[in-house]
This record gives sequence, C-alpha cells and structure tokens, in this order.
Amino acid sequence: MKKIGVVLSGCGVYDGSEIHEAVLTLLAIDRQGCEALCMAPNVDFPVTDHLTKRETAEKRNVLTESARIARGNIRDIREVKAADLDAIIFPGGFGAAKNLCDFATKGAAAQVNPEVARLLKEMAIAGKPIGAVCIAPALIAAVLGKEYSPTVTIGSDPATAAEIEKTGAKHQGCPVTGFVVDRQNKLVTSPAYMLATRISEVYEGIDNCVREVVNLM
Repeated sequence: MKKIGVVLSGCGVYDGSEIHEAVLTLLAIDRQGCEALCMAPNVDFPVTDHLTKRETAEKRNVLTESARIARGNIRDIREVKAADLDAIIFPGGFGAAKNLCDFATKGAAAQVNPEVARLLKEMAIAGKPIGAVCIAPALIAAVLGKEYSPTVTIGSDPATAAEIEKTGAKHQGCPVTGFVVDRQNKLVTSPAYMLATRISEVYEGIDNCVREVVNLM
C-alpha cells in the first residue's frame, strides 16, 4: 500500500491545522487506497481562543494537539525520512503559516521549521509528489522557491500571491474546487478555505488534489 505523509500543525484553524481540511485529506487518501502517515513537529505554540479569535497567554504543543486529529496515531516529523513515504501532503490552517513556518508574519522572508524544511527538501530531491492546500503552498514556496521555482496556488488573494512570488515561486490563480499541477516538480496545490464558503467545496478540491498526487506517484 502506498504511504502518504500528512504534515499537521496543531488542531484548529486559527492556530493549527484547519480540521476540515486535515480530516478531508485523510479521507481522500483512504478513498485512493493509500495509507496516511500523520506527523507534526514537537514544538510549542501560542494558543488562539477559537471563540473570540484572540491569542491567549496559554501555550500548547504542536505534536500533542495534532494527535487529536490523528487519533493518537502520529509521529514526530524528525523521525520521518523521505524514504518512508511515497508522497506528502500539507493541509492548511493558520498553523501552516505560524507553527510550521512564520509566513503569517514575515511573508516571503519566512523561516521554516528545520525538520519540516528538511523533509520537504528530501521529498523534492527524491522526486516524490508533494501536495498542499489552502495557505500551505506558501510554506512550499518558502522552502523550494529559490531552487525549484515551483508553480503553486492559494486561489486568488493578490497580497498573498505577491509574497509567494517574492520567494522565487510562481503563483497561478485557481477556482475553489480546482487544483494546479506543477508536473516538473510533482507538486499539486488547491485553494480549499482560502476561497471556500462550503465544506463540500473544500472536499471536492482536496479530493481532486489528492487524486492527482496519487497519479504522480
């Protein structure tokens, strides 16, 4: 059975993985007859109250919070190598731009978690497919932009697209249920909640994205 890594960034749209996107990614992987291997970095992050949308004084751990989505079946990303995977996918949520990297505050000058960057580079060097949805393509651009000039989408937001292009990546507009394929770099991206107003739109885009990632394996 083909194994697809799923990199989580916490549990909740405002400070972690967007839960709908993460779960729908896992569902799409299963429907393709593949096995998902969930992983996350073992680092702390400031918590956002999802009711008030305000940051609190509390800190939690990305790996521990991500385990909620993975039902406890999760690994520290530092233990995972490209050789363990056939492909990798990054769901969105602000955690992708705050906990896996700091694109949310630094844009094109973002620094990426070293273990996340290491595994992503390993996958690119190995020529293995990479998928990313919602804001997560900005993370891909931050790591691979200068060397690989990947083509990605976050939908149609001009400011975010401009920051992505400053990394050396190319941005391509895309409708919510569509996806963009960079065949040279085996990279598939889809907008999800960057554009979606309904969960059904998110699922259609993610299902298409995962299907294409599998086709590239």
